[in-house]
Parts: sequence; C-alpha cells; structure tokens
Amino acid sequence: MQSSNDRFRPKSAADSAEAADDIACLSAVVAGDREAFERLYRRYYERLFRFSLRVTGRIHLVGDVINETMLVVWKRAAEFRAAAAVSTWIFGIAYRKSLKALARDGRHHAESIDDVPEIDLQMPDTVDRDAVHAAIRQAVSCLPPDHRAVVDLTFHFNRSYEDIAQILGVPVGTVKSRMFHARAKLRPLLGHLLGDMP
Repeated sequence: MQSSNDRFRPKSAADSAEAADDIACLSAVVAGDREAFERLYRRYYERLFRFSLRVTGRIHLVGDVINETMLVVWKRAAEFRAAAAVSTWIFGIAYRKSLKALARDGRHHAESIDDVPEIDLQMPDTVDRDAVHAAIRQAVSCLPPDHRAVVDLTFHFNRSYEDIAQILGVPVGTVKSRMFHARAKLRPLLGHLLGDMP
C-alpha cells in the first residue's frame, strides 16, 4: 500500500505524458478513431478492473462495469470537459456504473457504516507482507461501497481528495467524512496488525 504522503508528490513526467496522451486519444475518439479508443481501453482496463472489483466486491459484475464504462467513453467523449483529468472522468463513470451494477445485482442494499458486521481477523504470530495485505483487503471489503471507494482511490490509486470528490460527484467534505468513518471502522479491525492508525 502506498503512503498517504505519496499523493502529494509532484506528478512524474510519465504521468504528464500519459495525461497528454489521454487527451489526444479522447480527442481522436470524438472523431470516431477506434485505434485511439482501443489505446484508452487497454490503458485503463486493469485499473478499472481493480477499482470496480473493490467497489462492487463481486467479480461477476466487473466485466460489465468495464464495458459499460468504456461504452460511455466512446459515446460521450465529446462531453468531456478538461476541468479534470481524463482519468478522473473515466473513474467517475466507472464508480457510477459500479453502483448501478450493485443495484441491478439485487443483493446489495444501502448499509450504514454501523451496520457492517464485525469480523475477527486471525493473524499468525509471524506476520508476512502478503498476510497483512490480505487482512487489509478483507477489512476494507467489509466497508459500504461509498466508503470503500474513498479508501481505495486514496491508497490504491493515489488520488487526492479533490480528485476523489470529482470522481464520486460529491463535495470534498463528504470525501473527508467518508474517510473518517472508514478509518473509524477499520481501526478496531486492523489496530492489532498496524498499531494505532492515525
């Protein structure tokens, strides 16, 4: 897991080049360029796979979420406004499609953070990195989708609260509140593994 301080580091030249190529690809998609669309699809497939799996928690929904997300990119590329990065726009679409997929799946219902069941994470006396990561993934998977999305976008996708607010379509204060509640729920689950969480 990346340090929360990593998201404040300046973007690398590779990140800037990718962002510029994203804009070029999206402009070409507006003109109907299938090769540019395919480049975007390939670039975002793995990230969207991980993100939508983390939001939905259901592998059988992921393929549809990715395809529906990229269909919106294809059909609505002309509607993109450069107020945010292309990646922020695409993740926002994926988040909304993930929530819709959960609703269609019929097994999801809105949960209060207090309604999430307590779990007992059993860790061996000698903790290896993979075991810690597995325990963290298990604990985060118990959070409601809106809290899980904030945690994942922050720590796995290295996004700022401002980017997350744009992706989720909520104010920055809501993002901070969701992170606060997610940490409060994770603290008792992971405190024995990681020491006191800030």
